[in-house]
Amino acid sequence: MDGLLLTLLLGLFIVVGAFIVFLTKNNAKFIDFSIALAAGVIFMLLGIDILPEAYEVIEASNGLWKVLYIVAGTLIGFCLLKGLDHFIPDHDDDLTTSSDDEANLRHIGLISSIALVLHNIVEGMAVYTLTVSDFTAGVMASLGVGLHNIPLGMVIASTFYQTTKDKKKTWGLITLISLSTFLGGAIVYVFHFMEIMNVIKAISLTLTLGMLLYILTMELVPKMIHSKNKKITVSGFLLGVVLLLLTLFLHGHDH
Repeated sequence: MDGLLLTLLLGLFIVVGAFIVFLTKNNAKFIDFSIALAAGVIFMLLGIDILPEAYEVIEASNGLWKVLYIVAGTLIGFCLLKGLDHFIPDHDDDLTTSSDDEANLRHIGLISSIALVLHNIVEGMAVYTLTVSDFTAGVMASLGVGLHNIPLGMVIASTFYQTTKDKKKTWGLITLISLSTFLGGAIVYVFHFMEIMNVIKAISLTLTLGMLLYILTMELVPKMIHSKNKKITVSGFLLGVVLLLLTLFLHGHDH
């Protein structure tokens, strides 16, 4: 049960990100900062966390097959999120009007929520599994996972509130997303997936890799390029990189 409790507490980090947004009054500069911060975190998350972990958990006869599996899963995840674009309000990266800007922010928030939920389910499964075998390692992994969820919670809260102007709806969404890590732990607990965890993790990690790559290249980077606050954007991105490095150092790739 300790593992389930940890996965439940993990969701609080996303809530912390939302609190930061409302404490800073969610102005335009802060939105640019939070988007750049999330981009920095995702950039590092892809390259030095998810990709190496996917390579490690995939069971294949040689390295080439592992790479092919990763490429295939990444392409599927990328295309899956691209396909979901058809069900999400259109947006215009030119951002020529305030309505275009709001549509773009809404789009980023929705698409990021989808990928973050999948990512957190995987993280919840991993944290629960690790905690069952080593409680201390599970706690450290939870801290690392949680810290890099703060900027992602910030970007989702800021984009949704900026477009809806409704705190109740924004908090409702944040609450649902915050439960996604607990859902991952509960899946392992209820269905006893311990024996096939590597298979589930391999599939989920490669799909997440593609989804986060889509968000980074097709959503966050264009928004950063169009930002009028270049210094704030660069600062946010660099802080995101440092934050992710710190979280990885704290739990040493235990998750």
